[in-house]
Amino acid sequence: MEQTWRWFGPGDAVTLEAARQAGATGIVTALHHIPYGVVWSVEEIEKRKREIEGAGLGLTWSVVESLPIHEHVKIGEGDLETIFENYRQSLRNLAACGLKTVCYNFMPVLDWTRTQLDAPVAGGARALRFNIHEYVAFDWLMLKRPGAENGHSSDVLERALAWHLKASEADRQRLLDNINAGLPGAYDRYDIEGFRRLLARYDGMDVATLRGNLARFLKAVIPTAEEVGVNMCIHPDDPPRPLFGLPRIVSSEDDIAAIMAMVDSPTNGLTLCSGSLGAHPKNNVPAIARRFADRIWFAHLRNVKKDPDGSFMEADHLGGDTDMVDLVDAIMSEEERRRSGGSAGWRIPMRPDHGHEILTDIGGRGHPGYPAIGRLRGLAELRGVMKTLAQVRGYVE
Repeated sequence: MEQTWRWFGPGDAVTLEAARQAGATGIVTALHHIPYGVVWSVEEIEKRKREIEGAGLGLTWSVVESLPIHEHVKIGEGDLETIFENYRQSLRNLAACGLKTVCYNFMPVLDWTRTQLDAPVAGGARALRFNIHEYVAFDWLMLKRPGAENGHSSDVLERALAWHLKASEADRQRLLDNINAGLPGAYDRYDIEGFRRLLARYDGMDVATLRGNLARFLKAVIPTAEEVGVNMCIHPDDPPRPLFGLPRIVSSEDDIAAIMAMVDSPTNGLTLCSGSLGAHPKNNVPAIARRFADRIWFAHLRNVKKDPDGSFMEADHLGGDTDMVDLVDAIMSEEERRRSGGSAGWRIPMRPDHGHEILTDIGGRGHPGYPAIGRLRGLAELRGVMKTLAQVRGYVE
């Protein structure tokens, strides 16, 4: 696998030098400063490429994460043809600049959701965590969303109420900030009323409607992606469950199969995120990887440890509930199939996703989940698995 590293641009506290020191050769990034729905120009793309590839570090811009989808597309409102054409033009421009892998997601409102960004880990390290009772406290008692208590056990509701009654204003603000961290780009921030307005835009949205809106998007852009040689790869829901009354449609093996069938083309592909899929108690992530192997164009490798009540925490990359050795084996086996078949681009880019804050990461200014040393540790562990499997299975690294 190609070893890559997510970088949030020139303002990222974790530098390109750190990525190279960690052993990465590819960079995963985006033009975060360009508003959603606006064309990514060749000039802006080339500028970002120069920042990465002109630094003399031997790095290349390997994956676009993400070329985001305007919220109007997810809702199905407004002048969508203009948005679709702008997206298609961005794909053409990326291809003209040599970028051929685009990750995106179709999660309404939030890209990812955690309630705690500094959950304690042995030795003083810190991790991201989703506490179900805090989520319910936010949804039910802070947002006061009608019906938010439905579908939760009495134990979870009791713990949510107890948390809310005990919480100070600072605690509640911290929870709001933590959930805000998962907003697209992690730059916008909303108060409670702002959240309510965001959610209100999706009033009446159900799974079938959201799926229909995704299918409409794919049918509008995949032919262009095919034409210019760009592989589109959808990212699973994080976490893989409905949140705030909003449907989620990329949470399970069946969901993925339905999306692959919307436009039956290899270009309509998957970002295999082991952490997102692994947070669903029914998902067998290595089995999912093997089923959709020929549609995987990018991989996020991380692990989570689930609790029976629906909570989960980011685990060590080789810990948690997903058998990471089996998963890496599945991906490297697909690489070998592609290589043996004569595919020039047979290596699948992967990045160590998230990571614990350890050592001097603690208290740093990096994006939540993206510390330097924690990810370096994860990449080193994954590199060891890859090296071992190459020797045992005969895979070409």
